[in-house]
Amino acid sequence: MKLGPVWDHPVNRPRRRLMGAVGGAAGLAATGLGWAAPGPSGEAIRFGQSVALTGPLAELGQALHAGAKVGAGVVNARGGVHGRPLTLVTLDDGYDSARAVANVRSLLGEQECFGLFGCMGTPMIEAMLPLLRGSDVPCFAPLTGALSTRPRDMRNVLPIRASYPEEVERLVQHLATLGLQRIGLVTQDNAFGKEVAQAAEAATSQHKLGLAGRVTVRSDASDAADAAKLLADASPEAVVLGLAGKPTVGFIKAFRLMRRGTPLYALSVLGSAATLAALGDDAAGIAVAQVVPLPGSPLIKVSREFMQAWAAAGTPLAPSHIALEGYINTLVLAEVLRRCPAPLTRGGFLQAAWGLRSFDVGGFALGFDAPGRGASRFVDLTLIARDGRFIH
Repeated sequence: MKLGPVWDHPVNRPRRRLMGAVGGAAGLAATGLGWAAPGPSGEAIRFGQSVALTGPLAELGQALHAGAKVGAGVVNARGGVHGRPLTLVTLDDGYDSARAVANVRSLLGEQECFGLFGCMGTPMIEAMLPLLRGSDVPCFAPLTGALSTRPRDMRNVLPIRASYPEEVERLVQHLATLGLQRIGLVTQDNAFGKEVAQAAEAATSQHKLGLAGRVTVRSDASDAADAAKLLADASPEAVVLGLAGKPTVGFIKAFRLMRRGTPLYALSVLGSAATLAALGDDAAGIAVAQVVPLPGSPLIKVSREFMQAWAAAGTPLAPSHIALEGYINTLVLAEVLRRCPAPLTRGGFLQAAWGLRSFDVGGFALGFDAPGRGASRFVDLTLIARDGRFIH
């Protein structure tokens, strides 16, 4: 039997855009979706991914996709899922919500994908949800920790990673064990930043820590230096960073000039290679929460196996936490598919997923227990070394 390519990239070929990408979302949900039959197309089990392969967060999207690609290669090399290859059809959304919605329509319509897998970004997932509401189309392992993308009334949305509030709780808990009392907080002036701020206020109150000061930074970083001065003047003993992308760089560089010795603690969204490169020496010593283990850790089986598979695949990108996350998510997807009753249906997939209560992926434990929660509670703390590597 001749198998097609493991990974399909329609983004590299001319393709038809569906009309009314955003405006028709509510109407489509109301009609019960009417998308492709729940069975896979041909012999492959096809999942669709809308991800940023270009644009401001292309580095993260490319790493996520590459990790999932390596994971699928491992699954298919072992015979696939009951003899059927796992195929991911990937479309580039450039980190744009309207493009992401158009991609979903294409993936679940003309591309005839069984469900969605590994879609990325809070705004993109939020825009997709109205299309999926009231359906049994799986949205498996979206890359975002925002609670807004985890509705408690949608059993077909199946996040794996820990949430942003869980990352914040881990950081604040660590600060409490160090005996620190005056914590500074800087967040982005958007929905993501508001969620981080609410979580930080709840966590500091729970652990009886005081907020020395709280500032926000616009997404264009135009007020980053002013925010850094305000927080520096408050003399915090440590600062929790709820920032992503350009505001991260602008704030840290300005704050380091005024208070270089103050410890900085960041969420996992800080850890892209582009951000670390832009920060340069100012990145050294920042503690970063991670939602998967350290890639290549000799103590974690899945990390060791990931590095071996990554090297064997000859992937040109550097291995990263995001790539490992994509790899792990693919292995979990394959396990859920293996547990599905025959014949394969979307309803059977959701039943199998919610039956996955305790599963160990080589030292990384997870289980789906309730809509609105991630399957994993894992949050690790890493430190950025002087050479830009993450260490424990």
